[in-house]
Amino acid sequence: MMSEKNRLHWITAVIELLKTLKEAIIPLVVVVVANGIGRERTGNFWMDNLTLLIFGAFVIFTSVAGFIKWKRFVYWFEDGEFRIEYGLFVKKKRYIPFERIQSVDYTEGILHRPFGLVKVKIETAGNSSTLEGADADLTAVTREEAERVSEVISEAKRRCRAGVQEPPEIDGKAGGILSAGEPEEETKTLFRMGRKEIFLLATFSGRIGLIFSGIAIFLSQFSDILPYEAIYDELVAFIRFGVFMVVAAVLALMLAGWVLSVAWTYLGFYGFTVSFDGDDLFISRGLLEKKRVTVPLKRIQAVRVSENPFQKLLGYVSVKVHSAGGSVQEGGSAIGLFPLVSKREVNRLLAELFPEIETSAELNRIPERSRPFYYRLDFFWVIPLVAAAGYFLFPYGLLSLLIVPVIILLGLWQHRSAGWAITGRQLTVRWREFTLHTVYVFRKRVQSMQERQTIFQRRRNVATVTASFKSGIMPSKAPIRHIDVADADGLMDWYDPRYRADKHAAVEGTPAPQGE
Repeated sequence: MMSEKNRLHWITAVIELLKTLKEAIIPLVVVVVANGIGRERTGNFWMDNLTLLIFGAFVIFTSVAGFIKWKRFVYWFEDGEFRIEYGLFVKKKRYIPFERIQSVDYTEGILHRPFGLVKVKIETAGNSSTLEGADADLTAVTREEAERVSEVISEAKRRCRAGVQEPPEIDGKAGGILSAGEPEEETKTLFRMGRKEIFLLATFSGRIGLIFSGIAIFLSQFSDILPYEAIYDELVAFIRFGVFMVVAAVLALMLAGWVLSVAWTYLGFYGFTVSFDGDDLFISRGLLEKKRVTVPLKRIQAVRVSENPFQKLLGYVSVKVHSAGGSVQEGGSAIGLFPLVSKREVNRLLAELFPEIETSAELNRIPERSRPFYYRLDFFWVIPLVAAAGYFLFPYGLLSLLIVPVIILLGLWQHRSAGWAITGRQLTVRWREFTLHTVYVFRKRVQSMQERQTIFQRRRNVATVTASFKSGIMPSKAPIRHIDVADADGLMDWYDPRYRADKHAAVEGTPAPQGE
């Protein structure tokens, strides 16, 4: 049955206007400032106010576009589908079957919260290859309406899993469900990040680099109008005050960047909560802008536990899940499940959420003869740089020799930390970059597994195996570097028993037997 056609809230027009202005703020500011400040007045009204007129025309055009989107955008439920219709001169329609919808995500922005509104984003498994992001965006609807949309979609998915072909009966006026199927499972809160963990995460998040790079990019837009000579003269005069003043200024600048980084991360992860209902994960976070992301459990491909030295010192780890969902705009990166969680609690939380995962498997270590491979390549790359620095910057350039033992020690550390294990259908891989990563992935989730052996590895009778699994729109890899050839063949045989037959056939020159 067809439900009544619904419209978005009128604040949609304002949000679209501000969104377009935000995306075009830098070029607009550059045009207005570069052409409107310091220019001599010609007496011609149009020429003297050209940039302001352009800016005003842009705002008016954007406002009209936002109004049209609000006025022409409608959505409704009909014949087991979520349908939307929009556009003025070119009318577009999109029909999304309930069973194809993977997630319904909520976002509460600064403009949403005073009016009790949310933004609803509906995604399917097929939108990961498109450039349009979500399949459907309801820019601004009431919380009650968002819950109604989620309820209708959830009920339809439950009926589909139960084998019921007919879509749920919908009230034509209110759009609600008339006949409910199985009772909905209660949502259980699994994890809630405390203020201490949020502060620690903000402290070591590394966003200070993003802040300084953003400031540099912003200032680069005004390179033609900034008085660099005057700034340089002032900087030289300031340096003359002494090294102490320069160091104090640098430290003050870094402190300000750190404070901004902490505030940014704290606001973004405030109220971080993970809950689930047996079929989906719900991740909520944010203070000024609240977000709720839905992750279907059946779409999760692998679980990654990471631990950097700072987290290890404090007894924390971070956990991400790799999902097969996601859009091109989002980049398909892993989803932060537990951004910072106590190491004592992580196994219990994972066991409750993924009871089939074995987190206590004993890992096979990397052979001792593989140790040089972990630092040899980096060592060869660094030697020319060290030689050049020592020659052209002598004698201070000789300090670059200190990099060599650091690289060797890092390689030894990586060799000692690496390991792997097979427990039934599960593959566990551990490796270290600077951060220690442990990935748990099941055989049916592995997209491909590759064995590679170089000339140098052949001399030591070792090989490298790489397991690839889907993570958003891009594959993610778990490397098992420089292990014994017999172990590498065993891994390949575990993934596909036909591998050994194909390999033997290639060596003997006979056709490989046909597998399943």
